[in-house]
Amino acid sequence: MKDDRTTPARRTLLRAAAALGAAATAGCFSVDRARTPGGAAATATAAPAPGPPAIAPLKPSAYRLQPLTGYGPPPRTRPLAKPAVRRAPILSWDDGGRRSMVLTFDDGPDPAYTPDILRVLREHGVPAVFFVCGEQVQWNKGLTRRMADEGHVIGNHTWSHPLLPSLGRNAVRSEIARTSDIVERTVGAPPLWFRAPYGAWNRAVFEIGADLGMEPFAWTVDTVDWDTPGTAAITRAVREGTEPGAVVLSHDAGGDRSQTVRALRVWLPELLAGGYEMVLPDRAAL
Repeated sequence: MKDDRTTPARRTLLRAAAALGAAATAGCFSVDRARTPGGAAATATAAPAPGPPAIAPLKPSAYRLQPLTGYGPPPRTRPLAKPAVRRAPILSWDDGGRRSMVLTFDDGPDPAYTPDILRVLREHGVPAVFFVCGEQVQWNKGLTRRMADEGHVIGNHTWSHPLLPSLGRNAVRSEIARTSDIVERTVGAPPLWFRAPYGAWNRAVFEIGADLGMEPFAWTVDTVDWDTPGTAAITRAVREGTEPGAVVLSHDAGGDRSQTVRALRVWLPELLAGGYEMVLPDRAAL
């Protein structure tokens, strides 16, 4: 299997991509709240930071599907209308005073690390949003179904994790639409949430995502686990960013994510013991 440990050269490349993504979307984060043409509000409290490219697809493994009930959004009785085109992604979540947060994981699924993350979440009865790459889903359909069956939300993170503002509209649509298609074929429903790789958005990305029926979802707490900074550093990032409505970004693929798993085992029970509730985003609440 391909060695995806992050090298100094790769870290330099990732930081360069982050700079390009930030430049492409600087206008999206210049205000605290941006309103859509239809009046919906996107809360902007921090500009997204980069994440790593998805790793090469891994071949599937067998997983026992054990549905987990008790959380998750209510079943839809009718299709949701296409969202209005936003000018900025949703960064944080209005928890209505519930002292709640949203956990998200990018780039998977990956048989090496996603099952460990699912076990930790299951142990604590906590849901999360997994923003998957289509090329990972194609080799790990059983694991993708397990994620959905255990009550987690499957979001769209493009097919191959490109820097979208560097692509033409047709290529952007292909990256996003192919992933929505394979997710729907795999779990029985299309994704309702989309996250741009590297947090790099432009007008075309917002328009195409909305046309495909998805809301753009970013984050407020970047664990920087893609750079393998160490378990303590990842844990500290979450502790320092904890607040009602925060959205935490971690990764379950794209490299060695053992630090992510170890850190999750530390900070998740701490937050729960501190009175925080982990919730899923609800389109009906927008």
